[in-house]
Amino acid sequence: MPLDTASPITYSGGVTAIPTGGALAADVVGLDLSRPLPPEAIAGIRQAWGDHLVLRFRGQSLNDDALTAFSAHFGRLDRAPIAAAKRGEDQQPGYVLLISNIVENGRAIGGLGDGESVWHTDMSYADEPPYASCLYAVEVPPAGGNTGYANMYRAYETLPDDLKAFAEAHRCKHDASRNSAGELRRGFNEADGPREVPGAVHPLVIRHPATGRRALYLGRRRNAYIPGLSLEESERRLDALWAHATRPEFAWAQEWRVGDVIMWDNFSTMHRRDAFDPATRRLLRRTQVSGMRYEAA
Repeated sequence: MPLDTASPITYSGGVTAIPTGGALAADVVGLDLSRPLPPEAIAGIRQAWGDHLVLRFRGQSLNDDALTAFSAHFGRLDRAPIAAAKRGEDQQPGYVLLISNIVENGRAIGGLGDGESVWHTDMSYADEPPYASCLYAVEVPPAGGNTGYANMYRAYETLPDDLKAFAEAHRCKHDASRNSAGELRRGFNEADGPREVPGAVHPLVIRHPATGRRALYLGRRRNAYIPGLSLEESERRLDALWAHATRPEFAWAQEWRVGDVIMWDNFSTMHRRDAFDPATRRLLRRTQVSGMRYEAA
């Protein structure tokens, strides 16, 4: 299905998606996610998601039960990831993670603060990373805090032949010690370079289990390492892959409004976040689901 069009597309269950006209993402219109959805509508959402990789539902009003109920249609709900060390005790156990810079009574209520969050795939450091995430906007700043998404199908398909062959033949270790804001996670120590960091090893190219398409799977750049290579050669190859994968023509940016729900596919996209004014408030609630594994390319 072509993505570079803004014409509405109708899927099963009467689900209507309007592509953004960018390299990925579409608005799904006319659905109230706080109400139970029939199986035909869930099937239509899945079809639209397979075509567009990122779906946006605007004007939603959800509590945590509604957010988790919607997310659970698409896989097994995952527990929130390990918090940054500086947060102390987990403030949000369970299936909903608070993404926020808000401080109450001297304590951060959520994670990732107000700084830039670099390009990444959620929890790629795990042996079985989640394949999807949902993010719901409760409070947003007047400017900044936008979330960018990049199409890893296109990144793979447009690789130069020599770099594509290299990626297909190699795997990469993903750093488990830090989050996408660069914060050290609780229970981890500083490592002496990329070869020493803990984390899962995944192929650089994976095959999506639902679409069968190949995608680059890069995770995070910091402390990534290609086993079997010298550190210098690993860095050179990864720099080339990342420079290609994060080209602007593969990306689209979400400008948040209160009530937005975004769901994205972690096997075919990467995402990032712009910094924003720390004097403003931002609060989003995130779920993620597993139960589907990528396939070897």
